[in-house]
Amino acid sequence: MRYDLNLLPVFIALMEERSVTRAAARLGMTQPALSNALNRLRETLRDPLFVRERYGIKPTQFAESIAPVVADTLAKLDDVILGQQHFDPATSVRQFHIAPNSYAEIVLIPKVVATLRSAAPGVKVALTPFGSDLAETGVISGTTDMALGRIVDPPDSLVIQHLMDDGLACVVRADHPEVGDTLSREQYEGLRHVNVLPPGRLRVGLFQALERQGLRRELAISVTHFLAVPEIIAATDYCATLPRLICNQIAKDSRLKVLPAPVDLGTFPVDIAWHVRYRQDPAHRWFRQVLVDTAESLTASR
Repeated sequence: MRYDLNLLPVFIALMEERSVTRAAARLGMTQPALSNALNRLRETLRDPLFVRERYGIKPTQFAESIAPVVADTLAKLDDVILGQQHFDPATSVRQFHIAPNSYAEIVLIPKVVATLRSAAPGVKVALTPFGSDLAETGVISGTTDMALGRIVDPPDSLVIQHLMDDGLACVVRADHPEVGDTLSREQYEGLRHVNVLPPGRLRVGLFQALERQGLRRELAISVTHFLAVPEIIAATDYCATLPRLICNQIAKDSRLKVLPAPVDLGTFPVDIAWHVRYRQDPAHRWFRQVLVDTAESLTASR
């Protein structure tokens, strides 16, 4: 039997998006063109493949059974074809779509952009929100090149690479009336705290670390981004518990001082996640190495 390989990406897009509209937008097709491709797939495979539901489409049992094989086949084709392509960062023109969590956006992205400016002036970066789960980042569908942050329960279609680890420290205002050069457990529990609630799993890690150590916090305010913390701390007697690399940046503000946490709160991981189809893409591999080199330089100077 002869197969039209152009139909296979349509099948995978429908499997991952569970929506004709989203799959068409992802593939740059009109909905009628995608529906026509789906009808050809149905004729070839002799199965409905997808049935309509109230909020989209649902794959049939047959579609579910062949999806891993189709995805793996396309990934292997990408490995062969993309692996033969050449990428010269000094002359290439390309845009990467990256989904960093708020930590990675502050700590990693500025240094990455500085590297691109000198080593790859034609390479641009567009950021998309990390969101509350991987599906929202676009990395599962492959529309986003990679996600940066704490990656939890990834599907088989993603490759995960550990990038770095960071710890936690505390920030108070420089002339805090109750805190000197160290912060005791009693002082920590007696202060009111600024809590950061970024999207994703970073906040879960901090809460779990505090719980493991039996360390209590009285929350004064919760904010959605690390950038809100310095101004609040500088104007109050509050305390904030933040990643060390962010604390390193905050320490440059003379109004603030960074202190070790009163107990060991452990570390948290930062990972890269990308779709398997990019595994052998030379440009993608180069960009991932830029991230690795950036992380190594940050952790070496910590």
